[in-house]
Parts: sequence; C-alpha cells; structure tokens
Amino acid sequence: MGAVTRYATAGALVLAALTAASATATTPAATPRAGTAARADVTVPEAWGTMIAAGRARERGIAFGDCPESEMLPESLRCGTFTVPVDYAHPYGPRIALAVSRTAATGDAAEHQGSLVYNPGGPGAASITFPLVGDWAAWRETARAYDLVGYAPRGVAPSPALSCRPPEEAAGAPTDSPQQPSSAYKQERTVLAKAYADGCALAAGTALRHYSSLDGARDLEVLRAALDEPRLTFMGTDQGAYVGALYATLYPSHVRRMVFDSPLDPDARRIGYRAGLARSRALESRFADFLSWVARHDDVYGLGTTAAAVRSRYDLVRTELSRSPAGGTVGTAQLQAAFLDAAYYDDYWAMRASALSAYAKGDPEPLITQASPRPYTAKGDENAEAVRTAVECNDGVWPADWRTWDRDHTRAARRAPFATWAGAWANLPCASWPRTRHPLDVRTGRGGLPPVLVLAAERDGVTPYAGAVELRRRLRGAVLVTERDAGSHGIGGAENACVDGHLETYLLTGRVPEEDVACAPHREPNPVSLNRAVPRDAGPQGLLRGEPGV
Repeated sequence: MGAVTRYATAGALVLAALTAASATATTPAATPRAGTAARADVTVPEAWGTMIAAGRARERGIAFGDCPESEMLPESLRCGTFTVPVDYAHPYGPRIALAVSRTAATGDAAEHQGSLVYNPGGPGAASITFPLVGDWAAWRETARAYDLVGYAPRGVAPSPALSCRPPEEAAGAPTDSPQQPSSAYKQERTVLAKAYADGCALAAGTALRHYSSLDGARDLEVLRAALDEPRLTFMGTDQGAYVGALYATLYPSHVRRMVFDSPLDPDARRIGYRAGLARSRALESRFADFLSWVARHDDVYGLGTTAAAVRSRYDLVRTELSRSPAGGTVGTAQLQAAFLDAAYYDDYWAMRASALSAYAKGDPEPLITQASPRPYTAKGDENAEAVRTAVECNDGVWPADWRTWDRDHTRAARRAPFATWAGAWANLPCASWPRTRHPLDVRTGRGGLPPVLVLAAERDGVTPYAGAVELRRRLRGAVLVTERDAGSHGIGGAENACVDGHLETYLLTGRVPEEDVACAPHREPNPVSLNRAVPRDAGPQGLLRGEPGV
C-alpha cells in the first residue's frame, strides 16, 4: 500500500501529470493527418497505471543476488526481478516479474554515473548477459562509470515466457522454403499461419495484446524507478531502439542519455507490413554484398569470380537440397536461415562461404553443422519466435486479406527473391491476429529531450538506413553517426574505432557531435581467418545481440 499512499498524498502532482498525459494525447502534434496512423494508447488510465507501477517499484527496489544456477552465469553477474502490470490500465490486476541482471561499476565513487540499461531488440532477445561486455576493451571505460544492466523483456525467458507451439514442432527439419512458391504451398502456409496465431491467442489469452513495444516502453519506466534512477540512461538496438524512441516520446523529461543503434523506421505508417517489405529489399542488397565478397575471394572459395556466378552456385545448392536434404536435416528453409545470418552480420561471411564451398566440392558436413537445428536451443528459439511474432503483430497495422499479401510479395520477390517469401511466412500470422492497434507517433518537441545519439550502418539489411535518418529527424537534438559502406546490424561497441569513440564520449560526457558524422567502414572479414571456426556470436558482439529465451 506504500505506493498508493505516496500518490494519494501527492494528489496535485498526480493530477498535473495526468492532465499533461491527456494533453499529450490530444495536442495538434498528436492528431493524425488524413492517411496517417493515429497516436493511440496514450490514455489517462495507462498513464496513471504506469505511475502506480513505477512508485511501487521504487519503494521495493530490486534485490540483486546470485543468478539461478540453471543459467550458468558468472558470479560477477547479479540477478533480480522487478514487477510490472500485465495491463497498465489495470495496475492492481495481474502482474509479472521480469528478470534483470547487473554488474557494478568498476571505477571509484567519483566516476559513478548510475545505471546503463540495454535492450538488444529482436524482438524476442534478452540482454541478461549484456553486463559482461565490461570485460571487453571497447566497453571498459563505460563499465568504470556505469552499473551495466540487462533484462529480459516481457515474454522472453528467463522472464515468464510466451510460447505459441511446442518447441519440437518449431525445430522440425528438414523443411522447404521455395523462392517461387506454388499456389498449393501458399495455401498451406496461410493455414499454418492462422493456426500459429490461434496458438498464441490460446496460450496468452487476454494478455496477448500487451506483448508490444509500447508496453515495453512502460516497462522501461518501471525499471528506471526500480533502479532508483532519477533519469534513464539507455541503449537499444533494432526494436530495442524503437522501445527507447517510444520511451522518449512518452517520458522525454525522464531521459538522461539515450543511444539508438540500428533503429527501426519510427514512421507510424511504416511500422508493420510496409517495414517487412522494405526489409526484404534491403536484405537482398546486403546478400549481394556477401556474394560480391565471396567472388573477390574466389582463390579461397572457388565459387565464382562474380556475384552472379556465386549466386548461381547458391541457387544450385538450394535446388539440390530441395531434392535431397543434407544429413536429413538441412532443407532449403534451413539453408536460407543460415545464410540470412550472413545478411545480418558480416562476421558470418567466412563461415557460410566455407560451408557453401565445401558442399559444392562434395563435403556437406560444414553445412550440416552450421545449418541444422540445435535441439538444445529449441525451447529458446521457439520462445524468441513467439515474442517476435506477438510484438510485431501488436505494434503495426497488417492487412487481413491474403490477396494483398500475395500481390505485394509476388511483386517484391521478382527483385528481391532472397528473403521476401521467408519474411512473408514469418509475418503472416499477423493477418489473423486477434487485435491490432495504431502505432504511437514517435516525436519530441524542441527542448523536450536532451541530446541523443543515433547509430546506423549505411547498408544495414535488417533495419534500412532510411529509418535512422527518419528517427534523427523526429527526435529534436538527435545526432546521427553513420558507418559508411558497411551493413552489419548493430554497430555500437562492435570494434569500429570511430563509432565507438563517439559512443563512449557520449555515454561518459553527454556530448554529441555538433552535426551528423560519417565513419569509415570497419574492416571486411578475413576469408582465411580462424574466425570461420569460432562459435557464432562470440565476443562482445554476441553479448550485444542478446540471447533468445532459455
């Protein structure tokens, strides 16, 4: 009852805050023009519920202690939980405890600047292991100044996990993913997508609509209070950056410093369906970068001296796997998923090129090793898929008519065959989603937000660069740092000295460049490096990418 008493004795402050929240929802900036999405869900009940939850969290704090043995985490990492309402309009209703982790700042008291919270996005990834980046050179000075804080967003294990189907069903292999699907295949996928959406609704019940980036932004406000931070210092990547942008829109005066790395396009008209089509086009370009790199190293891989020649070898392997899956586990869907990693991150390039080269020369083992589903990750992978689907379906506007999907993706696949249909099948449950909402209009006014930093790679295939430009335009005082001629997803603290220098300076001092900055690209992968043999997501980049639920 402590939180209730606090707000009851500060009635004037609560009334002022609620009046401000109501005004925010009805100001001209928030009123949609014709053809734009509404600025929805910024309601007095939810604003009130967030304040109640934050007050409750501030009083209780977080009791950090040993992490669960099942997580097998180092002793330097401390774990705890904070509690949020399932529905912020009903703060006294059902609640869930979200997992959080922390390492203490390594510097002396005079250097301490509070907590730095990180969200890797996904959606569907957790940052529980993020605080371990402090052991790496690029993060060492930041770790001296900050307690590094990671957490598992709602739905993501080790927080209470969302699941939409049995993990063994999700991990079934081999499966087929044709780049030119037949009418029968499309019909089959529409049935499976409807069944998947129904499975999510059955598993989550009325809570399903609350797996969203907007609820994630409110959860972040509660986490800020639970950490007893007067203002939030935050870094987010991908959808995690979108959560941060929503937070900056809802609570600009609560922001201390914010870094938006490889952000989604925040334009409400492009959240959801349109974003998926734009991502397919960008992934095609990034896959072409990979093919060109392989061609430049034909002396190593022997797959052709032009990107077109390498693409032909890749397509030939696809055809062979559709007829005879490698090792009985790698079909065309597994091949596509494995090479999608190469379109996300260029530290996969040497590994995937080596596997493709070996297969073309008669040795399927490297491809089987890299592309086969891993039974021990099935539960986490299914959890990540469920949360990704729920958040994306809840965040955006999606057409319900299959004919629209078929028309638009057929057109897109003519120019971008690599990932268009795979993206369609991943998102198609949204066509049958039980309830959608209009996205919040991300925007801050002049003087309402302290300086913030936006980071983006010019050729990012996951979150196209135009989205970073749009976010910088919408957040007054934002500065954009661009990694030119590069496309790995997530560039902060990923060993580009120029980018990392601006990131560290901002986090330590709050200063941003006077104008947008262009950095040279990081070094391309070494085709003969031993990196071909290291586990995926090793090193600080792996900690920043987050881990799926376990």
